[in-house]
Amino acid sequence: MTDGDGEWALPEDTEDVRAALVEWYEADHRSFPWRETTDPYEILVSEVMSQQTQLSRVEDAWHAFLDQWPTTTDLAAAERGEVVGFWSDHSLGYNNRAKYLHEAAQQVESDYDGEFPDTPEELSELMGVGPYTANAVASFAFDNGDAVVDTNVKRVLYRVFGVPDDDAAFEAAANDLMPEGESRVWNNAVMELGGVACGKSPDCDAAGCPWREWCDAYQTGDFTAPDVPTQPDFEGSRRQFRGRVVRALSEHGELALDELGPRIRVDYAPDGSYGRDWLRGLLDDLADDGMVEVADGSGSTVARLQE
Repeated sequence: MTDGDGEWALPEDTEDVRAALVEWYEADHRSFPWRETTDPYEILVSEVMSQQTQLSRVEDAWHAFLDQWPTTTDLAAAERGEVVGFWSDHSLGYNNRAKYLHEAAQQVESDYDGEFPDTPEELSELMGVGPYTANAVASFAFDNGDAVVDTNVKRVLYRVFGVPDDDAAFEAAANDLMPEGESRVWNNAVMELGGVACGKSPDCDAAGCPWREWCDAYQTGDFTAPDVPTQPDFEGSRRQFRGRVVRALSEHGELALDELGPRIRVDYAPDGSYGRDWLRGLLDDLADDGMVEVADGSGSTVARLQE
């Protein structure tokens, strides 16, 4: 988040930020089979397949690949052409990735006696395994990695905390946020956040984003990011908040301002920038359109849908 001088900084209550994300992830997240294993070979296969392929398509190919070559021993002994043919048949992107995966399996067998190395540095010695993939395997297989920084993570850090579009800054912020020794759950959680709640078109409220109260983008309505060069027309707009008012009143009936406000914005504060005056403006607009009735009386203002 940005400080008073416009510079980015992580929030002081970092432990609360961490706990909110992990709790959100553990309560409900997309189920992928490679999230249910700590086998480094199975995780490496998923990481290599995911580099150019949507996750929904990777799952079938991942199962089929491991059915055919369930261990590095099996893959190392396979014919190179057979592995490349599988890759091509399943439209998994550049065929050289299949070649490198085959060579990496041979390295594990010949150089590591069939046992995967468990640090990002050692994993980077495997053919075709770059820093990102090495760190991902170390994190998800051995809980022994640094913070993973992919496009989704950059987008989250940029929007939530105002981290500048700079690789070194993203890496530093990601590692400062990650709880020590918890790379497996943390990296899964923050990537899930970027994939489910904070995509190019964010879905903050519907996905129950756990970082809304800390998020610069959510508070300002500016959801630009390194891979989102222009702000979406709807997200964060007045039109979006008008829609939230209508849904809340439809669901709950008549509500006082301070009951309605928190249902519209997680950062609603009665006397704040997004408080009673801001909310009353939305309600007045909706009243002018004949959608909402606003009544003042007995020390409070209440709103209801127009009958």
